[in-house]
Amino acid sequence: DLFIAQINAIQIGESQAQVIGLFKSENNQPFLKLQQSAKDFIIDYEDGINIEKLDKGCLVFNLNKNDGYQICIVDTLNKSAEAQYWRDTFLNLKPCNDNYHMTEEFLNITKRYITDQISQEFKVEKADKIDMLNRSIHYFKNHDTFDGEEFEEDVFFDKNVIQSFRKYKESLDGSNDINIDPAFDISPLAVNKQKRVFKSVLKLDKNFHIYIHGDRNMIEHGVENDGRKFYKIYYEHES
Repeated sequence: DLFIAQINAIQIGESQAQVIGLFKSENNQPFLKLQQSAKDFIIDYEDGINIEKLDKGCLVFNLNKNDGYQICIVDTLNKSAEAQYWRDTFLNLKPCNDNYHMTEEFLNITKRYITDQISQEFKVEKADKIDMLNRSIHYFKNHDTFDGEEFEEDVFFDKNVIQSFRKYKESLDGSNDINIDPAFDISPLAVNKQKRVFKSVLKLDKNFHIYIHGDRNMIEHGVENDGRKFYKIYYEHES
């Protein structure tokens, strides 16, 4: 079931706008109907739409017509990402080139580089990858504005790795219709969303999970004479 509605005088920021609402229900649910007669009650059921949650919906604000109307979108059935047909095919959406999406896209590129690309060019231990991911999130959580060169020095240190990251980023710039500026205001909302997918867990076979949140120097990797690998962990307090 698809519902289309026109809504007047919706407040967005400091402006008011007309809005077109598109609401899609994909699951009908049974509900009870109770009818009272003179002597008793009659219970029946019908299929209908649950008003407590919306399967899919979007609001199209009558703003910025020349650049593309602004849209708010929700998809409760696909919480990690909107269903591709709903977002890309049906609505044909593109992200705004704003601070939120630049923050989100840069963190996405950084995560993909550290988890997938860097090992193809350099010998990097898994603990070092986790440390880079932690430093990336730490930078964005503790800065109001983003500076590309400062970020690279804080996260990667090595000049060769920095050059590799720049080439990787340049190859992906604009692939999601987002052109990342050399400096921009960091969006805390985007950081909070992205930090959930920045894993800090070191999985060792099926025996151990090591969570690395801080100082990389507190964990060492080595190999025994018989070939068995090990990690040595230092700590000050136990709880």
